[in-house]
Amino acid sequence: MERTWRPRRPVDVLATLAAHRRGPYDPTFQIDARGRVWRTCRPGGEPATVCVARSAGGEVTATAWGPGAAAALDAVPQWLGSDDELEGFSPQHPVLADAFRRFPGVLIGRTGLVMEALVPAILEQKVTGTEAFRGWMRLLRKFGSPAPGPAPARMRVVPASELWAKIPSWEYHQAGVGPQRARTIVTAGRHVSQLEETASLGTAEADRRLRAVPGIGVWTSAEVRQRVFGDPDAVSVGDYGLPHAVTYAFTGERRGSDELMLELLEPYRGHRHRACVLLLRAGATPPRRGPRAPVRDFRGM
Repeated sequence: MERTWRPRRPVDVLATLAAHRRGPYDPTFQIDARGRVWRTCRPGGEPATVCVARSAGGEVTATAWGPGAAAALDAVPQWLGSDDELEGFSPQHPVLADAFRRFPGVLIGRTGLVMEALVPAILEQKVTGTEAFRGWMRLLRKFGSPAPGPAPARMRVVPASELWAKIPSWEYHQAGVGPQRARTIVTAGRHVSQLEETASLGTAEADRRLRAVPGIGVWTSAEVRQRVFGDPDAVSVGDYGLPHAVTYAFTGERRGSDELMLELLEPYRGHRHRACVLLLRAGATPPRRGPRAPVRDFRGM
């Protein structure tokens, strides 16, 4: 199935969809040699593969395969920020204003797919990106299903939402997922229906329901709301590097804190996440001055 959509304003397909990519070898997200984005998903619980490309004329063409193809194609405009409103966002700081000018096509999209955003966010709690991406890849390879259609090699579709609660603890262990994160995923999987109902609710109620699950805090909730609801104000408080990046961009200081970050972002309330996305896109991050955090392996514990 194929659909062509003309956005009401320019959209950078790759940059906008990149929020859903979990590492360079994500089995659910790949970019081919022609620059097309391939994604797998389960809209309505049915597997689908979607290939999204932008033409020279500004149109976006999406092609989909699998039982969930029609639902996925219907959702593509929202993935690419068709509902994203810029009203009230007027960056004054020169670094942010320059990023806004340089990257007008970076929008905040929404997927409505709660568990597909929640599980990898939980995997990323308090670990290095390498650890999180490795666990995601191993779980998808074992419990995901083959991508429908002519998808790039080794692409997988995420497991059905209710399956996450049924994965045994030793399988999470073999995937390098620590026991606390594994328990959080299993607990979330036991409350799938209540969590997935949040896709039709406001972001405040979604935040309340998400944080009612043991192991899900303010950071994880924000990471989910950014992707599922396209919330342009959901700041990832508690992130390891974001406070330093925002502080460096606005003040030139290399070290920051959550409190200082929120103070600097306050003039952009309603669009604080958008401001962070643009600053990171512009590369406004402090230079590294120490070793990277070590990559742990829980499988030997």
